[in-house]
Amino acid sequence: MPSAELQAAREAAQAAADIIRSFYQRNPAVRTKPDLSPVTEADVRCEEAIRAILAKHFPSYGFYGEETGQHDLGAESVWLVDPIDGTKSFVRECPFFSTQIALLRAGRFVLGVSSAPVYGEIAWAEAGAGAYLNGAPISVSTHRELGASFLSTGNIKTLAGSAQWLKLGDLIGRVGRIRGYGDFVHYHLLARGALEAVIESDVNILDIAALSVIVQEAGGVFTDLAGKALTLETTSVLASNGTLHPQILALLA
Repeated sequence: MPSAELQAAREAAQAAADIIRSFYQRNPAVRTKPDLSPVTEADVRCEEAIRAILAKHFPSYGFYGEETGQHDLGAESVWLVDPIDGTKSFVRECPFFSTQIALLRAGRFVLGVSSAPVYGEIAWAEAGAGAYLNGAPISVSTHRELGASFLSTGNIKTLAGSAQWLKLGDLIGRVGRIRGYGDFVHYHLLARGALEAVIESDVNILDIAALSVIVQEAGGVFTDLAGKALTLETTSVLASNGTLHPQILALLA
């Protein structure tokens, strides 16, 4: 039986999905935020709807949103929300965008919902209860050989300008297949066993908090590129099926 928190998060994700569908492929107006990222009316309306639903069910919880800001981050429980993770894809009418809702409790991410309504997938998980994709339980692969593994990369601009770039090249030469699915897509694939590792060097915690719970509840491991646990300041990712995590970390060290 899903918790009341998970039920509220899924209700909020559904409300966002309805708004997203009403705007998608309708040429929404785009403005540029101070950080040069785009935002549309759909982003703001989705977050407002999500925030209203979560606040109705859990008025004492803190809130950290991509578009409407932060409230009471010192609370024991804090919602993290990216209403449309992948706004550039949304604007370009590419279906690789999603709504991300996570719950942080006492410094630990304990719940995640990743909803991609146009792509046709919704994944969710909460600590100790397993991970699900479109209602079916999922788990990571059991591959142990790097040469038979699939690796996906997301945004790696910072990595490209670092000393680790050559090490990533060595890693790519060792894996069985390299792709760049990006966004929520490769984390869903990892969690259901369709690939073994994901690397990103330029992320915001709002992009990955929910996905980290889903991957870990599916049996995987989710850290930054130094092998450290996620915090609100995390900006890089190494996510894997777990068995390959130490080997990949060593190659990138």
